[in-house]
Amino acid sequence: MKKILTIIFLMNNLAAPAQDTGYLKASPAYNRGKSNKEIVKAFLEEVRSGRQPENTSLYMAERVLAHQLNAENETVVERTPQNYADHVREFLAMYGDFHFEISELLADGDKVYARWRQTGKHLASLHDHEPTGKPLVEIASATYRLEGGKIVEYWIQVDRYGMEEQLKRHAAGKR
Repeated sequence: MKKILTIIFLMNNLAAPAQDTGYLKASPAYNRGKSNKEIVKAFLEEVRSGRQPENTSLYMAERVLAHQLNAENETVVERTPQNYADHVREFLAMYGDFHFEISELLADGDKVYARWRQTGKHLASLHDHEPTGKPLVEIASATYRLEGGKIVEYWIQVDRYGMEEQLKRHAAGKR
């Protein structure tokens, strides 16, 4: 009887591949026992880094509010694990196999702040600039809010001015 209960527990609590999407389907127990900081760190290192975008559902709720903090036009985008994974794949198309480094990670209650540096190459048209193949650096930060071991909301800021300046220099043939 103990073996049967163990098998039932494992079947109900381990991540299993979804039937039709190829994405991992996370059980509610996947992040149990992990701190919010550990969850966000794993999300950034696995998913946002481009290494395993298919693992998004292990860390994100089915519906996530993404606040895009731009001075001229703050917007809120609703994300799902699948469209976030697609968003990360767009980064891979734009920057290639980029390097992703977390430079700061702070936690307070249900919120975790992260700042990172992403270094890749300009491989696709970006902000009306044709690809140059030259290095591009993005510096960004986000505050993630978690409930029940999953990201449910985040606020993100990207150094768009720095990116635009790099693109202009590359277009002018400068490093």
